[in-house]
Amino acid sequence: MSFFLRARQIFGRSIADGLWLPSSRGVVVRCASTTLSSDERAGVKPKTGILLLNLGGPETLDDVHDFLFRLFSDKDLIPLPFQDKLAPIIARRRTPSIVKQYSEIGGGSPILKWTKTQAEGMVKLLDQISPQTAPHKFYVGFRYAHPLTEDSIDAMQRDGVERAVAFTQYPQYSCSTTGSSLNAIARHLADKESSMKWSLIDRWPTHQGLVQAFADNIRKALQKFPVDKRDDVVILFSAHSLPLKVVERGDPYPHEVAATVQAVMEELNFSHPYRVVWQSKVGYLPWLAPQTGEAISNLCKRGRRNLLLVPIAFTSDHIETLYELDIEYMATLGKEAGVENIVRAESLNDHPLFIKAMADIVKKHLTTTEVPRQFTLRCPSCDNESCGQSRKFFAKHASS
Repeated sequence: MSFFLRARQIFGRSIADGLWLPSSRGVVVRCASTTLSSDERAGVKPKTGILLLNLGGPETLDDVHDFLFRLFSDKDLIPLPFQDKLAPIIARRRTPSIVKQYSEIGGGSPILKWTKTQAEGMVKLLDQISPQTAPHKFYVGFRYAHPLTEDSIDAMQRDGVERAVAFTQYPQYSCSTTGSSLNAIARHLADKESSMKWSLIDRWPTHQGLVQAFADNIRKALQKFPVDKRDDVVILFSAHSLPLKVVERGDPYPHEVAATVQAVMEELNFSHPYRVVWQSKVGYLPWLAPQTGEAISNLCKRGRRNLLLVPIAFTSDHIETLYELDIEYMATLGKEAGVENIVRAESLNDHPLFIKAMADIVKKHLTTTEVPRQFTLRCPSCDNESCGQSRKFFAKHASS
């Protein structure tokens, strides 16, 4: 179902034909203007290019090895001793098990499909609500899968983009995720001439539209529990974990995840007890805890057997939701732990509130070229020179 068809179902005809934006006084203002179709947009030089940054995922099983190789080669994400030698070994050894996991969720990651769906809805709205910066065109910049960040930057240059916006699709900032993507942009353009003026959206953990979209999906998920069990549900907000050594450098990610959770629970009027839990730990070093699986098992031991999982740090379905949460934790571990009812809230995917939020974030950003204040501050114990170079890169473009 297209974004605009679904938007009509939820909001009525108006959002499909001209965006209704809530003002600070609760008044709705209609911004009516024409919107380019995908075919029309392809033939028009874009004034503003929005590069959507994310980790990415292999589209097919044949892509898994290269995806893992790029991932384990990234020192910003996983610093390893002798990285050039270890990365190919780890990638080769892990490929069979990861191929099996992707086989169980349809043979590949849907993250590119969802990113394109979200982006298409976003630029259509932007052409309406920000005509002075139109035409807008989106580009997908994945770190470890095609389309790669570097290739998309080159495409933006060929298209003649004037204003380039690096828009992270991680709502909560981490040096390992958003930081890695921004470092990649700075490295790629360090020795190249570019006519594009760059700016960045580096985090948005408490944006009202994001919070409302999460809350809406939680309300829908709660309806899936038996009526007599609904009040007993414990909400587990599950986010991708980080090694403690990264957190101890001063990475803001755990605090920003907590800020999102707090805002969502405020939107829900704190209707249920809840906790933040962490998934996707790799290796034997200490990571953020409690782990999602451990939380499920321990809550069941204490008689809390009605659980709602909410992927709070992801904006679309991929292996962490479709395999880790749905299969590992819900179908397998939940059964072993004796869970009574366990439900996962839907990922944001094509939720109209979320796509509207994306457009609103970019529209507001386009009124300034300033570097976000939080981005100017490196982690107190940061020793990665790439982080310093990326800050210099965006500061230079802000002052030009």
